[in-house]
Amino acid sequence: MVMSAYGSGAQPTVWQPVNLDELQALKSELSGKYCFAAGATLLRTQWEGGLVPVPEHMISLARIPGASGVYVGGDELVIGALTRLSHCATDVHLQQLPLLQSAMNAIAAPSIRNVATIGGNIVSGVGDSIPALLVYDAQLYWMTNNGMEMRSFSSWLNGGRDGSRNPNDVLISIHIPMKHTPFPDVTSERASATREISFYRKLGRRETFTASLVTIAFHGEVDADGRWNKIAIAAGGGSGMAMRLTESEKLLLGVEASVMQALSLAASAASEFVTYSDAFATEQYRKQTAGNMLGAGLWEALHS
Repeated sequence: MVMSAYGSGAQPTVWQPVNLDELQALKSELSGKYCFAAGATLLRTQWEGGLVPVPEHMISLARIPGASGVYVGGDELVIGALTRLSHCATDVHLQQLPLLQSAMNAIAAPSIRNVATIGGNIVSGVGDSIPALLVYDAQLYWMTNNGMEMRSFSSWLNGGRDGSRNPNDVLISIHIPMKHTPFPDVTSERASATREISFYRKLGRRETFTASLVTIAFHGEVDADGRWNKIAIAAGGGSGMAMRLTESEKLLLGVEASVMQALSLAASAASEFVTYSDAFATEQYRKQTAGNMLGAGLWEALHS
């Protein structure tokens, strides 16, 4: 289905496919002279700022069935890519993923979150949800030119670094293993003795409705012996690409949990985090801030 675009002048033609087959056919027919849109909040900002050209065609994903909502699928939580950020922030299933809900509430303003989608936040490549999804070992389900493919979040991010990412791929859903949900067997002695520690932090140039300078996420488990048996740490922010801090994870894994680790984690994360300088903050400031945020978060979690 096609409908006239809003406004006058050189505006794109808006297409509204009603299923994946129609979407795939449109991609072939329009030969790359298009962009995808869901909430289109970022696109509007980019067009108004002259950062990207207005395309000849725009393919709306709003009518693709099964691409929105949150549900349990086997041993995974599945989030449709077209699910609004505001829905993700309050969905009962996602209460099991507190870092992700913290990220949702830290993005833009409520009016924007009512329109913007989690898929759009992800495919921007720099969304504030990305560090949280990295520590939850999220998988991304894509419609590609070769059919449907599941990819790890990390491999998709690496595709942005090495140029192998295909901008014509369409994100359909996000899959998160249920191992990151609270322990379902409350009668299990081991489960009850295991302590989960997680936190998410975002630093921006002002308190709300601002792009982040630095965003961090930490998810770990301390076993009955007081040692870290699971650790996942990620950092990102601004227009930089988020990353897992695997060397900093190794620093803690298998070691007895202690507030004294806050300083060593801060130093390790600051050294490992790969970021950038711009008009708002230097590379060194971002690196040091990421380390400080992680160290402070760990100290607070273990000191409480």
